[in-house]
Amino acid sequence: MPRAQPRVFRGSVNGHGRRVAIVAGRFNEYVTKHLVDGCLDSLEAHGVPRDRVDLVWVPGAFEIPTAARRLAKRGDVDAIIALGCVIRGETPHFDHVCRETARGIAEVGRRTGVPTIFGVLTVDSLEQAIERAGAKLGNKGREAAEAAIEMANLVRSL
Repeated sequence: MPRAQPRVFRGSVNGHGRRVAIVAGRFNEYVTKHLVDGCLDSLEAHGVPRDRVDLVWVPGAFEIPTAARRLAKRGDVDAIIALGCVIRGETPHFDHVCRETARGIAEVGRRTGVPTIFGVLTVDSLEQAIERAGAKLGNKGREAAEAAIEMANLVRSL
């Protein structure tokens, strides 16, 4: 007798019909704009045209969760992508900003049910940021776009 198989749920990266919001921190904008460009290109490549994307700029990473929560509560987006860049300095400020930004972004997704993707770079140097924003290590904005589409489709199927 054949063994029963579990029901498997998996989101696709087909973004047709999806509406997505990007919340981007302006602080370290030199890096963040590359993340945003990669994210927009990836969304478009996966079927989400630019006129189905809301792009919201906030002062820095710490402000991302507030804007993301407002977008989620609006009820018209399938996923939210948080993009930013925090570079370690010589004070504990880095640790506080990173911790609260990550916590806030995760909380938006948990409390609203809208997939909220963490695409904030938390790096030790500008060189590391550049590597993750389109150089050696790819573009984390592109990866965040794919994760957002996949999660939007998965949540809908659940």
